[in-house]
Amino acid sequence: MDLIISIVIGGIIGWLASIVMKTNAQMGIIANVLVGIVGAALGHWLAGQLGIVAGGIGGWLVSLAGAIILIAILRAIGIFKK
Repeated sequence: MDLIISIVIGGIIGWLASIVMKTNAQMGIIANVLVGIVGAALGHWLAGQLGIVAGGIGGWLVSLAGAIILIAILRAIGIFKK
């Protein structure tokens, strides 16, 4: 059950990040889920390195920020176009 919840939440976070970064037309559902899950892990890791503990709505915001950072990195290496 946790896997399904992670996939759904990852999809939502990835979709929101793709809207913010204007890559929504380039990304499908699988890319949204992957960016959301990996971006959330990246965001929480970065927050931990900065000494920030985020839960609740703050956890969603950290996850969204991580997904946005991941899309920016993928843009920089040429995976997504502007």
